[in-house]
Amino acid sequence: MKKLEGLSQKVFIDRYSLKDKKGNPLEKTPVEMWRRVAKAVAQNEKKENQKFWEKEFYYAFKDFKYIPGGRILAGAGTGFSVTYYNCFVIPSPKDSRDGILETLKQMVEIMARGGGVGINMSSLRPRGSRVKKVNGFSSGPCNWAELFSVATKDIIQQGGTRRGALMLMLWDWHPDIEEFITVKQDLTRINGANLSVCVSDKFMEAVEKDGDWELAFPDTSDPEYDAKWDGDLEVWRSLGKKVEVVKTVKARKIWDLIADAAWRSAEPGVVFMERYNKMNNNWYWNRINCVNPCGEEGLAPWGVCNLGSINLSAFVKGKDIDKKATFDFELLKRVVKSAVRLQDNVVDMDPYVFPGIKKTQLEGERRIGVGTMGLGDTLIRLHLRYGSPESLGFIEKVYKLIRDEAYLASIEAAKEKGVFPKFDKEKYPQGKFIQTLPKNIVAKIKEFGIRNSIILTQAPTGSTSLMANTTSGIEPVFEFEFIRRDRLGEHVVRHYLYEDWYKKHEQEVKDGKTKKPDWFVSANELSPEDHIFAQATIQKYVDASISKTVNAPKTHTVEDVKKIYNLAYKLGLKGIAYMREGSRVGVFERKEDKKDDKKEEPKQLPVISKRPMVIQGLTYQTQTPLGDAFITINSDKQDNPFELFITIGKSGSDVAGMAEALGRVISLVLRLQSPVASRERIRQIIAQLAGIGGMRSVGFGENRVKSLPDAVAKVFAEHFGFKINGKILDVKKDGVKNGEYKNGEVKEKLNGDLVHNQSNGDLNKSMVLQQLTLSSDQSVHDGLFDLCPSCGGATLAHEEGCKKCYSCGYSEC
Repeated sequence: MKKLEGLSQKVFIDRYSLKDKKGNPLEKTPVEMWRRVAKAVAQNEKKENQKFWEKEFYYAFKDFKYIPGGRILAGAGTGFSVTYYNCFVIPSPKDSRDGILETLKQMVEIMARGGGVGINMSSLRPRGSRVKKVNGFSSGPCNWAELFSVATKDIIQQGGTRRGALMLMLWDWHPDIEEFITVKQDLTRINGANLSVCVSDKFMEAVEKDGDWELAFPDTSDPEYDAKWDGDLEVWRSLGKKVEVVKTVKARKIWDLIADAAWRSAEPGVVFMERYNKMNNNWYWNRINCVNPCGEEGLAPWGVCNLGSINLSAFVKGKDIDKKATFDFELLKRVVKSAVRLQDNVVDMDPYVFPGIKKTQLEGERRIGVGTMGLGDTLIRLHLRYGSPESLGFIEKVYKLIRDEAYLASIEAAKEKGVFPKFDKEKYPQGKFIQTLPKNIVAKIKEFGIRNSIILTQAPTGSTSLMANTTSGIEPVFEFEFIRRDRLGEHVVRHYLYEDWYKKHEQEVKDGKTKKPDWFVSANELSPEDHIFAQATIQKYVDASISKTVNAPKTHTVEDVKKIYNLAYKLGLKGIAYMREGSRVGVFERKEDKKDDKKEEPKQLPVISKRPMVIQGLTYQTQTPLGDAFITINSDKQDNPFELFITIGKSGSDVAGMAEALGRVISLVLRLQSPVASRERIRQIIAQLAGIGGMRSVGFGENRVKSLPDAVAKVFAEHFGFKINGKILDVKKDGVKNGEYKNGEVKEKLNGDLVHNQSNGDLNKSMVLQQLTLSSDQSVHDGLFDLCPSCGGATLAHEEGCKKCYSCGYSEC
């Protein structure tokens, strides 16, 4: 096995290696971990079979061909009574204070043990509803959601590696659905949870026909309300219970709100929950009402995620990146069988802290979730562009094989160990997904039964894929090169396959004679449709669902979002997570004008100077600990400083948001009418910002930049002629001109013509007319990442409907 290095080694040691009481690693290599886990899980087999399966499990683990879920790797064979399940869905809270707090307690207990939680909040009565027991009014599910969000974000830290993960859902019929859809446009609200709307087929039909849609809730005066109401309106109606229609709206109004909210803030997600239940293998006894935090598993109350991933890139044969590799399908068959067997054994090994989990999983479903990782890397080595017709053909072949072999393996296990407890020989084969299986497999299920009711999924593989040094889940490569900054300086980090190709063709690239092949395509270079087609191809062969992010360009419109969502529905997806570049910033930029009926106030002189249509200034390019910043300073016709723009990081990232906020506040100070002279205000701004320090710095001596605010102070001092030397000294230079500075050469704009003068300096400057146009020299990769809340590095990627850090291995899933 190739020795682990860098981040892969760090993730293995921090997350999965066995440690002593002081936290020192007892396992120095994955081989030791593989032997521990293989031996532990094989103990669940009959004694005469233990050695055989221990060898098979180890063979599957070797070279990261198959990687069980992180809970299994960290817990199996350690002697600790820990859960092996990653995520859970708990029952919707009872519609009372006691019921809500009981659900909160259950959530906290699960998260404290490392599990993520999904909760459907539809059981809670809408805002403003009468609560007779206390003679008051309900605050509604969105307000209660804040409580669960705060507990997840600010209280739970799972082993110091991540905060708790929470999914909150609401059905499309709930009277508060409009508030739920738009609530996260205020970024201060419910920011400790993912939100998704449960969408029914009936709603989609109403959208297509432009029909009416009733927002309704059970009659809370029903004598059996407290005992029978569980948040599922369809079940409530099937009991013959009364439903009160609160209001009727056009279905397209709700649909438009969902698309607009996703366009603005990337939430809520959409889960086609009625389709989930129609395709549910357990349709005859267990209804799905929620999904786990990452969305790949629709689960009944007390359902669990029992995860493991096959690393497709480990089955590719051929090392020369310039030559098209081959794929070993026979080896894949062997590993699929081991994956199913191992994850079935885990069902018997979990300690089952909550009785509800034991009843649903051990005594009911015996659900497993075999998935994949490394698809992006695999397609590159096979010279297939992600999303192309050729790639979809290969994807179809791979995932059909995995489906068929996984079901056959579970049937074989049923012959030896028995079927899952709730198996019904007549009803189970009638399931809509089961009907898509080859006839010979359906026949075997009817004859022998099956060990596991649900077998396949596509989960995020954030930290495990980092350890295996391959792409996450079914995602394409997030980005082929990015900048990592640490105490030793700045490093360009390239994806390992792209690095192999780049080393061979570096001179040709520099000479402009070649470009990277089109099969080196990153997530942000693909069209949203490419993402959808790949996901839909895989969904056909997965009985659960898929966690994946559909990336969209900043130019995408709300109408484009609706087209993508409609396409996802028509192609058979069970859910969709959408991320438009800049969507997190848009919530601040687009604000509707509101009229009021107040009487007109007496006219006053403007407090803030009005911005003219055309304004000139300079743009400075400077290094900061967070990457290159482009700082634009504009002045009015009287040469008074007027506004500041700071561009750094990817649109929608925390870095970009903080930079924008800093620029806005400084611009406000510059534009406010004040008796304080303009240069004195500049001096005070520099004094406040200079020297502010963060976790890292760049540069040395007087050129050392300690933080983004410190960089802004230095640029202000350079532009306005101040010197930072303990005090802010005025050393104003004459003849500061508008111009463009690039690579040591200044172009001055004089009488409409450009003339060239040679100059020296450390900062790049460019003329700005009306709007800023960034230099093409800024690397494509610089700014696609966000700030990591664990290590602080600007290497946090949004993918698989989740977030993970490429510097420290932090993951939110």
